[in-house]
Amino acid sequence: MTERLSYGSYLKVEDLLSLQQPVSRPAHHDEMLFIVIHQVYELWFKQLLHEMTAVMEALQRDDLLRVAKAFRRVHTIQRLLEQQVDVLETMTPQEFNQFRDNLNPASGFQSLQFREMEFVCGLRRLNTLKYLEMKPGQRELLERRAAEPSLYDRVKEMLARRGFATGTSDELLQSMLEIYRHENRHYDLYMLLEDLIEFDERLLLWRGRHIRMVERMIGHKRGTGGSSGASYLQHTLEFKMFPELWEVRTHLGETDYA
Repeated sequence: MTERLSYGSYLKVEDLLSLQQPVSRPAHHDEMLFIVIHQVYELWFKQLLHEMTAVMEALQRDDLLRVAKAFRRVHTIQRLLEQQVDVLETMTPQEFNQFRDNLNPASGFQSLQFREMEFVCGLRRLNTLKYLEMKPGQRELLERRAAEPSLYDRVKEMLARRGFATGTSDELLQSMLEIYRHENRHYDLYMLLEDLIEFDERLLLWRGRHIRMVERMIGHKRGTGGSSGASYLQHTLEFKMFPELWEVRTHLGETDYA
């Protein structure tokens, strides 16, 4: 007889609640918070990847209303990712350092889903793969993501179908200028570009907030995974998913300082 579906069985709550397993001995009180926060991050990364896939499929259909709907959810999740740092910062540096050594050599740098999200959007730093411990299927997934068209590629393809030149970075920049300067004529494309840059900006805001949290917790100590810690994270603020969308701002406007 099939077991009657319940809240717990549908959500696999028993399995979910068994996954928080502190490694410090005796278990430090705040290690539970550290584990829960990072597991929740991974669940949100999974949802973001789900939404990014839907965005790329909608772009292929030129369905910009669906794209806008998906980005509304994406931006809301991104705000939550940043707000989660507030919860983590209820833990003091002294409390974190009491169990931090037990985490070595695990590191957030090793998040496969976050790396996949970068690849999906078009930021493909393949040299990072050598630092990740992956099962064969996980490596195949990331290699496939690195080889297939990215979100930015799908945007360029859709712009090309609408008659805009996207073959080079300069052509793409000029096309974006046309869209921004005549937003009423290309309002759906204008809103798409604004959703893209909001996604990129919110990702950078989260990175920045994460850096400040790391500095607050460990100063300039090395990361548990062997990275240089906060200084490595600071370097990641240079990475932009959609560089032409940032550059176009410099060329907008007609005043002398523009």
